[in-house]
Amino acid sequence: MPDRSPHPGAVHPLFPPPPRPAPVRVMVADDNPVVRAGLTALLRDRDDIDVVAEAADGREACEAAARHRPDVVLLDVRMPGVDGLAALPHLARTAHVLMLTYSHEAAVVRAALRGGAGGYLVHGEFTVQELVSAVRDVTLGRAHFTPTAATAVLEQLQKSATAHDEADSIPLISLTSEESLSQLQSTVRASGAEGGAGYALSGREAEIMDLIASGMNNRQIAATCFISEKTVKNHINRIFAKLHSSSRSEAAAKWLGTAGTSGRGVG
Repeated sequence: MPDRSPHPGAVHPLFPPPPRPAPVRVMVADDNPVVRAGLTALLRDRDDIDVVAEAADGREACEAAARHRPDVVLLDVRMPGVDGLAALPHLARTAHVLMLTYSHEAAVVRAALRGGAGGYLVHGEFTVQELVSAVRDVTLGRAHFTPTAATAVLEQLQKSATAHDEADSIPLISLTSEESLSQLQSTVRASGAEGGAGYALSGREAEIMDLIASGMNNRQIAATCFISEKTVKNHINRIFAKLHSSSRSEAAAKWLGTAGTSGRGVG
């Protein structure tokens, strides 16, 4: 009787191998053509990564993201015209954004996290394999920071913990002292301070409301504030109650002062 058992290494017809996941679609945004070419060459050698677009400034990055719908954007900070921090909130609405830059100032790192970045890598502080891992992991919500960026985040958390007695009121960034945010972020912050002054939100609630108004979703807010998405939802429920709102858009309109004042309360 012939042996019908499968040969070692053969695929059983009833149990085919699972399909390979689609490659991670990446866009590289950097004003330096040498850096763009180098990053593209490094990433295109990987079977599970596909570089679908490049951009030389923030405006090109936003336009290319709308056309190509990348999963991950590698974004430089300082670029001519529209810089990375100005483009970041727009890009973060449709893609995972990983800052990849020579800018290592603590204020810039914190501004990028507020804008929705899922990680921050400083050139010269990571290997090729670490870059590849960061690109793959950011799609799963796993943040990556090189040492300089991680130190900036830790220092801010330590300063905040010292300055505030209640854990719920610890902000990730001091909105009143941040000088390096883009013009867009500054406008949102100033409008929020004027439009929401009468709602008596706690420090954490005000911070989260600012992030909602900037267009962040719950996942991005959780990553920026280092809290769980469940905690974010609980804060949002309390914010909606204080702002007498039933949706994010309505709450943002009142917070930014664009809605009528008839429903204003003091919470």
